[in-house]
Formats: sequence, C-alpha cells, structure tokens
Amino acid sequence: MLQQTHLFSIKIHTFKPNYSSMAAAKPSASSSPHALHRYLTNPQSLHRSSSLKLPFNSHDRKLRSVRCQTPEFEPKRSAVSSDVTETTSSSSSSIDFLTLCHSLKTTKRKGWVNHDIKGPESIADHMYRMAIMALIVGDLPGINRDRCIKIAIVHDIAEAIVGDITPSDGVPKVEKTRLEQAALNEMCNVLGGGMRAEEIQELWREYEDNASLEANLVKDFDKVEMILQALEYETEHDRVLDEFFLSTAGKFQTDIGKSWAAEIIARRNSRLAKKLN
Repeated sequence: MLQQTHLFSIKIHTFKPNYSSMAAAKPSASSSPHALHRYLTNPQSLHRSSSLKLPFNSHDRKLRSVRCQTPEFEPKRSAVSSDVTETTSSSSSSIDFLTLCHSLKTTKRKGWVNHDIKGPESIADHMYRMAIMALIVGDLPGINRDRCIKIAIVHDIAEAIVGDITPSDGVPKVEKTRLEQAALNEMCNVLGGGMRAEEIQELWREYEDNASLEANLVKDFDKVEMILQALEYETEHDRVLDEFFLSTAGKFQTDIGKSWAAEIIARRNSRLAKKLN
C-alpha cells in the first residue's frame, strides 16, 4: 500500500508591539465635565502603563512545518502541543478584546444623554443599525458592501476606551482623533496584533480619513442613523430635537444618504404638521 504524506503547517503570527498605552482608567459617566475635560486633554495620561495584562508573547516566532507519514505515524506530540498552546493564547486575547468591547454596549450616546432622553441608545446600538443599513442597501457601482458592514462595526470602536466625545465637550478634532487612535492602538495590542488587528486599524483609518467610496457611504449612514433615532425619540417622548437635523443638513455625500435622509425628514415634517393641526 502506498503511503500518503501530509503537510501539517502551524502558522504562528509574528507580533511586535508598537502601540502606545492608554491610561489605566478613565472617568466614569458620573464624573464632572471638568474631570472629563482634564482626562481628555492630558497627553501624559496616554503614557502611563496600562493595567491590562496582555496575554501574548512578544518574542518573534517563525512558521514551522511538521511532516508525518500516515497511517504508520501519529503527528509529533510537540507540534500538537504547540498548536494547542497557540490556540489557547489566541482565545485568551480574543476574549480579553471582547471584554474590552463590553463598554460599547453599556455606554450611552452622549447627544441623547445631554437632551435628557430616558433609556438612550448605546454606542453599540448605533453601530449595529449602521451595519444593518450597509447590509440592506442595494448594489452600488464601485461599492464593496461587505467592507461597508465592517467599517460600520469598527468606526466607533475606540469609544470603548475614550467614550463618546461630542462637539459639546470642546475637544478639538485633531485631539479627538489622537485620543481615539491611541485607544485603538491599545485595543489592537490587547487583541495580540496580527492580521485582524491590522484590518481593524485599516478600516478605522479609512473611515476617519473619509478615504474611499465605502467610507463616504458609511459616513452618510452615521448621520442617517442619528436623525432616524432623533425622529424616533421625538415621536416616543413628544420632543423636538432640531439640533440633530440642523447639524447634518447639506452634509450627505452619496445619493443613498441624501435619499434616505430626505425620507426621514419628510416623515418628520408630516408628523410636525399633524401636531400643529
């Protein structure tokens, strides 16, 4: 009987940490605005050592291959042990990262908090409906819909650490970007680096720089989701939230964004007209 030769490849990604650390703690939602401002504008806070214990080995690792003969020989025990160890390490990093993302589910969007909306949406709520928008939008020339979904999921992910920084906080745009980039670096550090961390960095930067057709569309989804939520809160709480509609007027970049926004505004105008009559 002919023996078959199989190649078992164990791929272990090389990771070299090059990220700056975020502060070990940040102000809670109950902190004063002055405390929040000091936290957001203190550059030294980004250079303190993080309290997070990173579950990965920073030493260089190389691709290793193990050849074995079947059915006479079992795979080498050392190779199997290494594979299990690497899988365990990867699982540990993934769960650490997901645990860090938990605050996206619990942190309320500050625009609604500032307007005393009861039970406001979280950051994760906002990103989820944006991803749904990317999922249901029709095929568009030159647009990668799957990439739009990924960008929608990633675009506010750094807020897991820095929170929802709004114009009312008085933080300059360049400083907001710096804080969020440092937070994203920390999150990717926790994830253990590698291809997935690099992809998250790339998607976030693409959105931040408005650097592609996909980023243009997701930027529009960000505004569309906000004014749709504003309309829903107006209806639910019998409020008038003009600020959110005025701040987005004339800022939509794509035909889809303009069309969806026009539909929301038409429904709002209809509702307001009925209230007056």
